[in-house]
Amino acid sequence: MKSAWILIHLLLLNTTRPAGCSPLKVQAFLEKYGYLHQDNHIHNSVEVQSAIREFQWLSRLPVTGKLDSATQRQMAEPRCGVSDEGSQKTWAQRLNVIFTGRRPQRHRKRSAPQGDKWYKHHLTYQIVNWPRHLSLGSVRMGVHTAFQLWSNVSGLVFQEALEGPADIRLAFYEGDHNDGASNAFDGPGGTLAHAFLPRRGEAHFDMAERWTLNGHKGHNLFIVTAHEIGHTLGLEHSPVRHALMSPYYRKLGRSLVLSWDDVIAVQQLYGKPLGVQVVRLSGQVLYAALQEWDISETHDGHQSTDQPLYCQGAFDAITVDQNQTVMVFRGSVYWAVRAEGTVSGPLPLRQRWPRLPLAIEAAAFSPLDSRWYFFKGKWMWRYAGSELDPGFPRSSSDLGLPRHPDSAFYYAPLGHMVLFRGTRYSVLNLKTLQLEPYYPRRLTDWTGVPQGTNGALTRPDGNLYLFRQQQFWRFDPVKVQVTREGLWATELQWTGCRTLESNDIL
Repeated sequence: MKSAWILIHLLLLNTTRPAGCSPLKVQAFLEKYGYLHQDNHIHNSVEVQSAIREFQWLSRLPVTGKLDSATQRQMAEPRCGVSDEGSQKTWAQRLNVIFTGRRPQRHRKRSAPQGDKWYKHHLTYQIVNWPRHLSLGSVRMGVHTAFQLWSNVSGLVFQEALEGPADIRLAFYEGDHNDGASNAFDGPGGTLAHAFLPRRGEAHFDMAERWTLNGHKGHNLFIVTAHEIGHTLGLEHSPVRHALMSPYYRKLGRSLVLSWDDVIAVQQLYGKPLGVQVVRLSGQVLYAALQEWDISETHDGHQSTDQPLYCQGAFDAITVDQNQTVMVFRGSVYWAVRAEGTVSGPLPLRQRWPRLPLAIEAAAFSPLDSRWYFFKGKWMWRYAGSELDPGFPRSSSDLGLPRHPDSAFYYAPLGHMVLFRGTRYSVLNLKTLQLEPYYPRRLTDWTGVPQGTNGALTRPDGNLYLFRQQQFWRFDPVKVQVTREGLWATELQWTGCRTLESNDIL
């Protein structure tokens, strides 16, 4: 046993490993997702190398058997919780059918608890509950579209069952939910969802994640649902680049959502659509449809509640202008919370700031130059009022800034713009539009500030407030540390989410 432990250490130390990626954690990951058998012993170097090679193959990485930096990063990405065991064999069988036309013989006991396909073509589904960030209407829209994606290319027909039993049930849970310790949800990041093969017909989603329907911050519920539906139909994970059934969820882009491998996999189980042409919906069409639905739901939600819709969940960005008006951004709209507490919105984002994308990732107003700064992907926009400045948008890489920033804000003690991204932060000189020397630096400089904040602003008392989902952190620039944290919608009266009470923070 001691020699095996030494061998696994030598293997894993062959390349630089980030803090926290211990041999035991790597083994636990490989066991959880089916690359090593869970037999309560430390596997030798040969077993681990073989498991890493198989993981690299399925993840479309160079197959080296070494735990290099690219492999470690891939292991840390949010993914499906379904085991990858058997994916390589299933894919090889699928290719064999394509090239030989002969289907493999299926040897399955009649008493097997779950089969590899449904033996009917009309299936019902039911939405058991839904996350707090989305309305039931939005969830139903995303789920319906996800089932439609598969019915368009196969002989299957799906129908929602509003009550009574259903073939496929979709539900949101937190932590351990009686699916076994290995299937317990782990909060934001990590495993987003998992599903069970036909006969049980269930798909479970992590309630603690931030779910969205369009392209702003969070995880796209439509994409994740469509992937998990694939599992409930009997599909394994695919090694094909951009396949929907890749274990790591793809983004909703302009390319076709279903790859050729996804289509062939479901058609080998259920055949082609009867009497109609196969239709593969494009990502561009789906994105536009989901965006339009999100806009209408945002307005309807505002009319049917006493609070703005953003108060019921997270937002994409938050900042404050020269009049102390708090601006809250979510998807394609924004709200303005004036100093006296009145709220206006939701208002169309692009109506005030033309040429912005449909959704942003970070926003900040700078009192230094009275400019609005917006960030999305690899681009930065700068506006004087509602006019886009000449030469913008500009590439973030040209400015030395990170792509996809978590948050951005003007920080008076430095006199510059600060951007947070993951474990690091950058400081942008707004006069030169150049990154300040010696940046980026570690986020640990900001004592008590968590990773993944989705907005920040400074209040008149000089304190900086940072936000992540439902929580806030108050950072004192004099003490250079967090001095308070709590729930912003219930404790910060100036967010426009509640009336003033004795424990509110002004």
